[in-house]
Amino acid sequence: MDEPNHQLEVWCAGEDWCSITSTATLIGKKWHTVVIHRLLANGPLGFNALQEEIGGISSKVLSDVLDDLEEKRLVNREIVNEKPVRVEYSLTEVGESLEPVIEEMQAWGKEHLAAASDKDSSIA
Repeated sequence: MDEPNHQLEVWCAGEDWCSITSTATLIGKKWHTVVIHRLLANGPLGFNALQEEIGGISSKVLSDVLDDLEEKRLVNREIVNEKPVRVEYSLTEVGESLEPVIEEMQAWGKEHLAAASDKDSSIA
């Protein structure tokens, strides 16, 4: 369980831009924010249910993302004693505290981003 005032370590302590850079490092990878968003929207999910909620992510990538988010103490991994035994993923208190950040990212994207046209989506 998270300690109430436990803060995550950063690499640039003391700089006025440090909190922005450190937060971006924690959640800035492509799938990290998507996983956090889906867990915020749905609550705890098993691996397959989470993969289905996300769509377009391979099992290997999802596994790596979940491992990384767990290491960063944003996601909990719990073994559920059912038959068959399964694993369930949920957000930690620190992960849940990202909700306003994720909501603002979504709102900003809806306001400022347009869907890619067919011509643009072929560029990779």
